[in-house]
Amino acid sequence: MVSSDKSVKITFGSLPETFESFKALPESAQDTPFKTAALTVLAFCYYPENKDLSIQMLDFLRGPRPLSVMDKQFIADRFRDKDYVPRSYFDGATPENNYQPSVPYTITVSENPYSYQNEGYATLYVTSGGADSPRSVQLRLAKDGKWYLWEQYLLADIRKPESENPWA
Repeated sequence: MVSSDKSVKITFGSLPETFESFKALPESAQDTPFKTAALTVLAFCYYPENKDLSIQMLDFLRGPRPLSVMDKQFIADRFRDKDYVPRSYFDGATPENNYQPSVPYTITVSENPYSYQNEGYATLYVTSGGADSPRSVQLRLAKDGKWYLWEQYLLADIRKPESENPWA
């Protein structure tokens, strides 16, 4: 399936406060890879304050393939002194404003002509206000018609917030 470049803006009026409210979001239907990619960003935003809730959300997004011990360790390592990385994916969040997103919370997810090269998989890209290029998220279509999180590269390093940068 070859597609042209397409971007989808997914907006949340407020951020869910519980796992039940996360699952109740319309995007939790996971009927498009764009929705699952945006929810992945949302799930990571909870990690600095509530690791268990974040892991529960990520496991939900991964469906029949929960996070392994190694996956959880990788996530923990990526969050050391960098709790701002997931916030950088919301529109309006930049190093200059310490990655404070605009409200409503909007995430831009894009595809490119290579996004659907492998049948049953989609590789989409999420824009970060602290990176020069979008970060990828790979999703897999299951028999139930839902797109599940397969791999993500959202936690790569980005520019530090100006409040943490002695050279800014």
